[in-house]
Amino acid sequence: MTLQDEFKYLVGGYYGIMEMDEYDLKVYILKDIENYIRDFVRENPISNFDYKKEAMEICDKMPLITKLQDSLLVLYKIDAPMDLVFMVKSRIKELHKHKHNT
Repeated sequence: MTLQDEFKYLVGGYYGIMEMDEYDLKVYILKDIENYIRDFVRENPISNFDYKKEAMEICDKMPLITKLQDSLLVLYKIDAPMDLVFMVKSRIKELHKHKHNT
């Protein structure tokens, strides 16, 4: 996995958690993920890579189900509460079911 790929799934995961309105403490998790991304960027600079442009493309173009799948990877990295992990998995399952029923 390249540094660009890792950055993309970290940002995708951030935006996936943003969609988890039913989780009351999401603001704290988002802050943890944001700090993790900042540390990643600081420790792994990527030359000729526009972080902001890439983040906006992920926000605008990445499907929700992919963002949620990425968020599972990020949640494990930051040792997030398991109840949130289960909520994300449940949401992914709902999206899969809805996608196959339409």
